[in-house]
Amino acid sequence: MYIPVLPAPRPRRFLRVAFVAAAVTLSLLPAAAVQAQSDTPPFAIKNGDRVVFYGDSITDARMYSLLAEEYIVTRFPHMNVSFVHSGWGGDRVGGGGGGPIDLRLDRDVSVYKPTVVTIMLGMNDGSYRAYDENIFQTYSTGFRHIADKLKKDNPGVRLTFIQPSPFDDVTRPATFDGGYNAVLVRYGTFLQEMAKNTGASVADLNTPVVNMLTKANAANPTEAAKIIPDRVHPGWGGHLIMAQSLLKSWNAPSIVSAVTLDAKTKGVSAQNAEVKPVQLAPDGALSWDALEGSLPFPILPPDPRNAASYNLALTSSDFVDTLDREMLTVKNLPAANYTLTIDDAEIGSFTKEQLAAGINLAPMATPMLRQAQIVHTLTQMRANLRNARWR
Repeated sequence: MYIPVLPAPRPRRFLRVAFVAAAVTLSLLPAAAVQAQSDTPPFAIKNGDRVVFYGDSITDARMYSLLAEEYIVTRFPHMNVSFVHSGWGGDRVGGGGGGPIDLRLDRDVSVYKPTVVTIMLGMNDGSYRAYDENIFQTYSTGFRHIADKLKKDNPGVRLTFIQPSPFDDVTRPATFDGGYNAVLVRYGTFLQEMAKNTGASVADLNTPVVNMLTKANAANPTEAAKIIPDRVHPGWGGHLIMAQSLLKSWNAPSIVSAVTLDAKTKGVSAQNAEVKPVQLAPDGALSWDALEGSLPFPILPPDPRNAASYNLALTSSDFVDTLDREMLTVKNLPAANYTLTIDDAEIGSFTKEQLAAGINLAPMATPMLRQAQIVHTLTQMRANLRNARWR
């Protein structure tokens, strides 16, 4: 991509940055480039992994799992990882409409010879009522059976237990004393302890969504109630935060790329990007070519009809800061203001102070983000076609 930086107006000077064909050539950069963040544990998903997402209707929606898949294929395009979405609406630890649990596990999980399986059950298991010890014992016994069978049938499989996503007791009053989400939290605590005892990893998809809902509800109660419209099944905004929580449990890196330039010395430092020499024109325009090793996350709302609640969920979270940082820093610029263009498309105007502090390109309407949106569309098509054939 080509990024010109011009000081803005009188005269307009450009930072012209040419981010060239990033999506086509991403795989040319080494895997270590994205991982190069000091003191950060390695990403849990490896080259050659076969990931199966198992669960009830929330997994069957193919949203948080699809978003996690999209993160992996855009951030680690060099890796060969396969994904199977095996949720079934209404499922409990004993199975459901897709058959009893052992049939479900054999037909919809183990047949794919998974190396990684996520298990998200509990919403239906609690029966939407106050905590009941007998109901919980059925859940805990059934969940242990699932984990034991998967480990027996798939030697070496890495399991991720997912603490259930919340029943929305934030934007609307609880239906009974204490609320149903408190029951799900207790189920999640059991999973956390079980994970410690069995060597599984655990992902909390409850607490971060509740925190986001609380912040969103304070800002816009009407739109906040649409994030989980029926209190059980989140829309894309809720699933975005769920995917974030799952990815963070896998030590997902935040950096897409990081490029730092010095306009005075033409010095360059880059992480997960190859940058060609910087050119400074007589009018003060600064330009360079950069080839990035990853695409930003496709954060634009997949359905424009739900854009408001999606954006509210996004802005009520730290998703961008923790998972989507495509940083550009330009120091020692001579002019006060600049206009940034990428592949001849104007991205925005920035002061030299903003550029010196660093700007995050990931949420901006760049050519790279448009490429990522295409990845979203194609990934969703693939998952939907596989689901139709399966059913």
